[in-house]
Amino acid sequence: MSGSQMSEVATPRTMAATLAVFYAFAGITGLLVVAGADPAGPGREALAGLTLVAVTGAAVVTRWGARWPRSAFHGFVGAGSVLIATAALVSPDTATAMVCGALMSFIAVDAYFFFAHRAAFVHMVAATSAITAALQLRGDVPLFTALAVDSVIVALGVATRSLVVLASRATRDPLTGLTNRRGFDDALPDLMAAASRSGSPLAAVLLDLDHFKEINDADGHQAGDRVLCRVADVWRRALPSTAVFARHGGDEFALLLPGTTGDEALDLVRRTTAGHPGIGLSCGVAEHQPGDSAAQLMRRADHALYMAKAAGRGRAELDGGESSELARDLAAALAAGEVQVHVQPVVEVASGRMTGVEALARWTHPRLGPVPPERFVAVAEQNGLIGALGEHVLRTAVTQLNPLRRAMGGSLGLGINVSGRELTDPAYPQRVRAVLAESGWPASDVVLEVTESLLEAQSSAAVAALHDLRASGLRIAIDDFGTGYSSLSRLDALPVDILKFDSSFVATIATSPRRAQMLESMVGMARALGLSMVAEGVEARDQDAVLGLVGCTYAQGWLYGRPVPPAELVARRGRTFAAVAD
Repeated sequence: MSGSQMSEVATPRTMAATLAVFYAFAGITGLLVVAGADPAGPGREALAGLTLVAVTGAAVVTRWGARWPRSAFHGFVGAGSVLIATAALVSPDTATAMVCGALMSFIAVDAYFFFAHRAAFVHMVAATSAITAALQLRGDVPLFTALAVDSVIVALGVATRSLVVLASRATRDPLTGLTNRRGFDDALPDLMAAASRSGSPLAAVLLDLDHFKEINDADGHQAGDRVLCRVADVWRRALPSTAVFARHGGDEFALLLPGTTGDEALDLVRRTTAGHPGIGLSCGVAEHQPGDSAAQLMRRADHALYMAKAAGRGRAELDGGESSELARDLAAALAAGEVQVHVQPVVEVASGRMTGVEALARWTHPRLGPVPPERFVAVAEQNGLIGALGEHVLRTAVTQLNPLRRAMGGSLGLGINVSGRELTDPAYPQRVRAVLAESGWPASDVVLEVTESLLEAQSSAAVAALHDLRASGLRIAIDDFGTGYSSLSRLDALPVDILKFDSSFVATIATSPRRAQMLESMVGMARALGLSMVAEGVEARDQDAVLGLVGCTYAQGWLYGRPVPPAELVARRGRTFAAVAD
């Protein structure tokens, strides 16, 4: 938004609510003056008809106004001026005409609350001119009385303008004149709701100045401020009028592009940055997807920004799009078998004996180095690679761990993390059964760990898949229990065998008596329901001691062993048990 638009602080939803109230009260005022007018007096029927129009207008705005673009409100505000001026003209007496003239103050408030100063001024001039002309055409209102009505309308407009300017400063960055983070966060939910209702696209962009700290360090903060203002001016001129462009904080800018797909936004961003080579920017683009929350949309834009910076800065990347180099590199790594599988021991708390492992994917990018699992798993989910990744982890784990399973007497629990998106794939259960049949790994020794943070795990298809796999002998664990989306209702909705207490919950059990008591209660509840318990993230001996006291069955964490390649766990099997026994 340009500087001339600083007064446009109302969202379409707020505009609709305000306009509907004014139309409704105009209708109520009309009903009152009609009721008090002489039944035989002239203009009573016409005034009643105009009252009906006002009430109808209030109903229309209430029902559909929140979906209108800002430009549509110009028509309704202008129509209100015409309606009020006509009512004053046809009023049966002077007093009623003056009451109708006072209603024009609604237009002044609407104009300066809804629109930029120039457009609001036009509405103000039109409104005062219309009411003055109407009162003069009647012939019973002196000119100076009509001008007195105008002065009241103008005063209300000026006061509204002042209040709007003050309000806009709360959502404006004083340096660049752009929307600030607060204003951006206010606009985002409304634009997402509008996109969901209309089915139109919405793109979010995060822009970060490259090497901005070096500018401040070398030339001072004033030089940095000039660069920020230059970026604001360049992009403000290049963007469509519907865009919301904000200084998100420091050297980061944020952009919302209603009616724009991710690919279109990426093209716009790249063209704008290429047209101004003196400004180094890394940009991340994400397109709103059905079901996205505001946080999820901006998290994906931030993920794309990370990819742009990791690829060498001065780039723009689309999250989850075909342009995502990280997604292409991950697909190639999966095809070449370059995604590794590490395993972490799961031990029996009472004896310290290893009873199973959890398989964890690890990927080292040839240029970026180790990529955090949460990042490349998200890329896999967004680009249709999660099925291949999940199958690769399962197949690699059962193949490489078979020697250890046989050495342990043919029994070794294997925990496999499963995405909600995998579970909604109709082919997933058969794919799991096929891998287990090929490897000879018993289904009863496989634990599918349902990731709590994925809402898809609640879908009927996902739950049906879990029931199907459980019927084949696999066991089901709820991961990260006690945080996030966890709820007791899941214990009834999902076929559950194991609860895995989240590491953040376990971290303080040795220092917080209340937390230890909570854990003991949860263990008792799980035991009463016939469920096994695994405590995650155990790092200290005193935590292990508390787990033993409260009766937790199993545990995993760095105390018992860090994630390592399966071959390393096989080779050091004896030393691992010795360390646990100590």
